[in-house]
Amino acid sequence: MVSMKEIAKQCNVSVATVSKALNGYSDIGEETKNYILRTASEMGYLPNSSARALKTKRTFNLGVLFVDEARSGLTHDYFNRVLESFKSTAEAKGYDITFTSGNVSGKRMTYLEHCRYRGVDGVVVMACVDFTAEEVQELLLSDIPVVTIDHICDGRISVVSNNIQGMEELVTYIYKKGHRKIAYIHGDDTSVTKNRLGSFYRTLQRLGIEEPDEYVKPSFYRDADLAGERTGELLDLKDPPTCILYPDDYAAMGGINEIRERGLRIPEDISVAGYDGINIAQVLEPKLTTLCQDTAAIGRIAAERLIE
Repeated sequence: MVSMKEIAKQCNVSVATVSKALNGYSDIGEETKNYILRTASEMGYLPNSSARALKTKRTFNLGVLFVDEARSGLTHDYFNRVLESFKSTAEAKGYDITFTSGNVSGKRMTYLEHCRYRGVDGVVVMACVDFTAEEVQELLLSDIPVVTIDHICDGRISVVSNNIQGMEELVTYIYKKGHRKIAYIHGDDTSVTKNRLGSFYRTLQRLGIEEPDEYVKPSFYRDADLAGERTGELLDLKDPPTCILYPDDYAAMGGINEIRERGLRIPEDISVAGYDGINIAQVLEPKLTTLCQDTAAIGRIAAERLIE
């Protein structure tokens, strides 16, 4: 690895002058600075990240806490697109990404310990994380800057889709298609679910629709099997719905499978709608009605706010 001392010797200047040129100081001549920078580049000089961290008190490293109960990881249809946008924005601003798992060389650490071990400047926390877990709360209450996605935390910046408006638009669209018997298989108990469920009931009330209790079924996000089971329960009702809403597009596919296994046609016999707008939902036949979330904007804004 090329050192500043070697660059100084090549340029016939002091190490201090090289340091000033590499760090953008203005108290050296522009011609000298450009010559040093050009020489450093030609020699293959790369700054030492540890040394830079000691000098600037920043590592230019952002942590990502992204652990869901299903352990889907980067195969998660929704959050992987949010994460890709977060990653590209952070990298464009000179930051690296470290996944905060709590495991380092086989040794178990808390999320906070892992963040301190890696020296991250800040952490983004995805909503698929269990926010009630003790070690998540420990991280949220620490002095490390945190931005959460799709979950509102007191005292922390949160980047959240307008789930209330999204559900209102989706239900209104379905209503305009002629449906009056609309069922909803919702996700697990999170702030996102509460906002969507509340908006679902309010929108139906505004439209003059009385919702039977048996039309609303609890499930989990991205659980196609349970969504299929809940779909079967709705289809077995004496007065089944004409349209079923699902917590996400992936869960909707479980419902679609159950409907087709019963010999029913979509949308001739029953209609379905998802949420998120994942890519695969757009290549189904027929295409899945869904509420597309702006994952690119969510990831970009989260990165920008965390860096700020």
